[in-house]
Amino acid sequence: MNAPGTGGPSELSPRLSMRGIVKRFPGTLANDHAELTVLPGEAHCLLGENGAGKSTLMKILAGSVQPDEGEIRLDGEPVRLTSPQAGMAAGISVIYQELDLVPDLTVAQNLLLGRAPAWGPVIRRGRRAELAREAIDRVGGDFPVNAVVRELPIAAQQLTAIARALTTRARVIVMDEPSATLGENDLRKVFDVIRSLTAEGRSVIYISHRMDEVMEIGDRATVMRDGRSVSVHDLARTTPDELVAAMIGESRELVRPTDRPRPEGPALLEIRRVHRPGLIDVRDIEVRPGEVAGLAGLGGAGRTTLLSALFGDTGASVSVRLDGAEARLSSPAAAVRAGFALVPENRKEQGLMPGLSVARNAAVTALGRPPWLAPHTTGRRRAAPALTGLGVRYSSPDQPVGKLSGGNQQKVVLAKWIAKGGLRVLLLDEPTRGLDVGAKADLYRQVRHLADQGVAVLLASSELNELTANADRVWVLHEGRNVACYDPRTTDEATIAHTVITGETPATKAAS
Repeated sequence: MNAPGTGGPSELSPRLSMRGIVKRFPGTLANDHAELTVLPGEAHCLLGENGAGKSTLMKILAGSVQPDEGEIRLDGEPVRLTSPQAGMAAGISVIYQELDLVPDLTVAQNLLLGRAPAWGPVIRRGRRAELAREAIDRVGGDFPVNAVVRELPIAAQQLTAIARALTTRARVIVMDEPSATLGENDLRKVFDVIRSLTAEGRSVIYISHRMDEVMEIGDRATVMRDGRSVSVHDLARTTPDELVAAMIGESRELVRPTDRPRPEGPALLEIRRVHRPGLIDVRDIEVRPGEVAGLAGLGGAGRTTLLSALFGDTGASVSVRLDGAEARLSSPAAAVRAGFALVPENRKEQGLMPGLSVARNAAVTALGRPPWLAPHTTGRRRAAPALTGLGVRYSSPDQPVGKLSGGNQQKVVLAKWIAKGGLRVLLLDEPTRGLDVGAKADLYRQVRHLADQGVAVLLASSELNELTANADRVWVLHEGRNVACYDPRTTDEATIAHTVITGETPATKAAS
């Protein structure tokens, strides 16, 4: 992808220039003379491991955090972005991974919040709905603009946030990990929007850990490490391995290949049938002790619904055997008593209590009562072994868990189940969403360690390369049904991907 201009992006004057940006927090140098230059009509990727300084740099650009040192220029003019309102007024729009929509308002109200068309004090609701529909159509959304945001799927909420940015006529649009909540089809729509924006001369800063996305959509990339901007790459002349090496300071594989024999013997978990009309009808999946069974599928294929049902979602009919005996999974509490644990897709809303401490979050299932009713020392004592074993990095057990990096937050979600003990079946729903390369590798090492102790693991992921590298078998779900099971050692990714997209297996394709 090239920015407009006969000579390519490098000959254009910068749209955005951030120079010598320094930001200190207590005990942390978040940005250490960081630099970022973005050109008009450019899709510029910002890369780095979690904790590299990307988020702080973007918060400074948005005006929500003030730098201690440094200069920001827009179209050559120095600017002082003293607040989010100042950032928006200057033409900066940031779409955060943790969406900042108002959940109890409608899509239309969110899109034009504070900017609704009006006759004096009277809002023109019809015109607002028309403008909202145009914005949602532009990002490929097919949901009503009068829908309440809270009731929409996460992917639709993400598209709403992107559409809101388009209504501001921003000069610089920042997209923070949009693919973390989008399926492949919705991501294609977002890529089309990015191409349209850059064709108009607007600049897009795209933050992602997925190298395939970076290589497809980006013109250039800036890599950050330890708060510094360490390199700038022309993506037409750069390989993914070179980017990864720049991010982590060494050559390292994106995921660890599975190199052990597949567990054999009787199944620990037998899924006879999980059925929810109109959503899912999965039958005859078995997982042995020590086995990691992958769940592949497009968004809406039924992976999350399956894991939720196994964790006691009463909306589904569930027939499951555990160690040969019928398991009654009538509620999450019943599932926990049976030895099931769920690491959900949306860790902040479903897996953690962000305002509470690391220790209280990690000890919540072990304490058997609300964590705020237990003494601090009890929570710390129950949490410490699991936190240490998982290598969670935090400044103090009393540090709010919401202040940790994404990778460490995910480890805390896992720690709370380990601290409880009695874990038999681990359900992982998009566990590496939003994690950097190193954090992904750390998480999968811990999952393998649990499997080696005899835990049966069901791993749902949209990252097919992660499934083939870390799962012993890969089940494909398509339109709510399990249509195939593959051994990743003997099946190439292209075959699995074809089944994910079409629902066809090599056998059914040959027969048609």
